[in-house]
Order: sequence, then structure tokens, then C-alpha cells
Amino acid sequence: MEVGEMSCKNLPNLVSSFVDTFVDFCVTGIFLPDAPSPPPPPLFQASPPPPHRLIAIGDLHGDLLKSKQALRLAGLIDSNDRWSGGSSTLVQIGDVLDRGGQELKILYLLEKLKREAVKSGGNVITMNGNHEIMNVDGDFRYVTPSGLDEFSNWAHWFCIGNTIKNLCHGLEKPKDLYHGIPSSFPRVKQEYVKGFRSRVAALRPQGPIASRFLSKNLTVVVVGESVFVHGGVLPKHVVYGFQRINEEVRDWMSGLKEKVDSSLVRGRNSLVWLRIFSNEVAKDCDCTMLQHVLSTIPGARRMIMGHTIQEDGINGACDNRAIRIDVGMSKGCINGLAEVLEISENSGVRILTSNPMYLKHDASLSIDSSGEKESIPEHGPKQVEVEA
Repeated sequence: MEVGEMSCKNLPNLVSSFVDTFVDFCVTGIFLPDAPSPPPPPLFQASPPPPHRLIAIGDLHGDLLKSKQALRLAGLIDSNDRWSGGSSTLVQIGDVLDRGGQELKILYLLEKLKREAVKSGGNVITMNGNHEIMNVDGDFRYVTPSGLDEFSNWAHWFCIGNTIKNLCHGLEKPKDLYHGIPSSFPRVKQEYVKGFRSRVAALRPQGPIASRFLSKNLTVVVVGESVFVHGGVLPKHVVYGFQRINEEVRDWMSGLKEKVDSSLVRGRNSLVWLRIFSNEVAKDCDCTMLQHVLSTIPGARRMIMGHTIQEDGINGACDNRAIRIDVGMSKGCINGLAEVLEISENSGVRILTSNPMYLKHDASLSIDSSGEKESIPEHGPKQVEVEA
């Protein structure tokens, strides 16, 4: 093709990709690297061999600074926010959304790290929490004004991108971002309507952000000997099937499926709302149920969950078969100190913390590879009741 023949019609994918990159950078200041081709297979119940090092990070709730602190604590990003974790696997347990004003920046950062990690043999697994489900459902009770502003800014640049694409005759005409969304809402102040509409447009099923980011999240996954879930797993969820759960939630978010079974993602006994394994008091943690659930999942020794804030940090319950990793890091929660869970071949299961009270101590969890039980903080940390 000669230079004079280059046009939108001849290079539609290139033009569309350029516009998308322009919008991404204007919104977040991030250039996303090319996605791996072909993309790595999704992790469902049938997991590949466990990684030599696995890091689990709890709820982030719109706090970009704390998110980066946790990633650096784990040695997963360098001073320029680039992946430095080598072949490590990261699991973020969900609840990126709500309570803070940098939700999109975190979503983009995690997507960038996914693409960078693959090139080093690593992996980044993102998960759905109850707040991701709520937002796709249009439940914005825990959205902050700064969160609405961030989505308003995103919608502004997204619409500019669509205007540019409309000028290119070789491209399919973009759909109206706000199609079907009312211009006002009962009980929503006028000053928030723009952000509210932008958030609905972005996060409704088949919305640009729901499709591009949230639909790629898993809702439950087994990695090595650990079951990861935001709230908890019950026997009915095991019977339903982890792969089926992940596919149905994905298809609902991406608009391929009209609805998703409410028993999976809504209500106190759903995967993202359950708290029976994260209660503060030992007698209120249903250890019998947990042991039964784990016994029905081949190779599973522990369940790792977020959702319920542990004020004094990551801790274990039920002989460390339940590990609770939501430390309320976000300023929108309790502004807790960054902590992450590390599972490695050499060190077993341990806590990495930025809390100066514990920096001189080895905060170890569970049973190491030799089978010897290590010291653990069990049932000591105070649970913080934060609605949703």
C-alpha cells in the first residue's frame, strides 16, 4: 500500500486502536502495552501447577496510592509502576470499586500489569467483589463524589474518541454511550447527574468498562492449594461448578446473557457477600462448613477471602483454613496499613506488612512445606463492621 492510499477505510483497526490509546492516556495517563496474542487461558477450577510465588491482595476501594503500596510491598512493581514480579502470580480479591475516587486508574493499572506480567512468565488474576456486582447492577450507594467525577472525565474523553471514529468512514459507527439512560434520576442531586449517567453507561452490562475490565474478572478460582473468593464458598457453589459460575458472570457483564443467578452473586449466602468464615469470634466462624467445602474441592487446603475488614491485619481462622486478607487499606474504609499475603515454595504462607510494629517479626501463617505448624495470628484481630 502506498502512502497516498492510507486512509481510515484501509486501516480501520489501526485508527480505532490509536483513538482508544489516546482516550486511555487522557483518562489515566497510562499507555497499555499490546495484549498478549493469543491471550493466556482463563483460570477456572482446573488450575495449572501452582506458581513458585503467589501474592494475594485484599480490597482496594478506589485508593490508588494504597494499591501501589501493596504492590511494591510484594515486590511486584518498580518505582515506575512496571511489573517487576517476574514469574509471580498476583490475585486481587475484588472490590476495586466504590469508596474512593481512583477506581478507573486502578482498573487500568491492573490491566497494564496483566499484560506486562505475561511477558515475564507471571500472571495477574483479578476478581469480582460484591461492589463490582453492585455497580453493574446500577447500585451506587457507596460511590463517592470523586468517583462520579472520575467517570464523568472518562465519559468526556470516550465521547471525543467516538466523535473521531465517526469521522472515519471505514469504521463501524460507535453506539451512543448514553443510549437508553434517562437524563435525570429520582433522589440524585443535579450536580451528580452527569457522573451518575456516566457511571451507568460505563458499568451496565455490555458497558465499555464492564465489558473491557470487569467481565475479565473471575468470581471464584483455585490456584494451587488455595481457593480464592471475595466472600466465601458454600457446598451449593461447588456443585454448581466454578467454571460455570465464572462464565455466567462474565457473560452477564459483557451483555451476552440477560441475567445471572442471584444466589451466586447477590444475598448474604452468595460468593461475594458471605461472611461466615470471616467473623471475628471463633465460635461464629463455621469451621465445620469450611472443612466440608474444602474436602469437596480436589487439593484445596485453605480458602482466602476479603470482604470483611480485619482491623489488626491479615489473619487466619479455623486452623488457618480460612485466611482473611481485607485490611481496609483504602482511605474510604479505615485507611489501614498495606499488607499482602505471600505463598511461596520456600517460605510457605506468610504475611508481608508495612506495619512498623511487626517489621522485625516473621508473620507466618498456616503449615509450611515441611508440614510443621508455624506461629499465626488467629482470631486475634478485631473485625470492623463496614456495611457492604
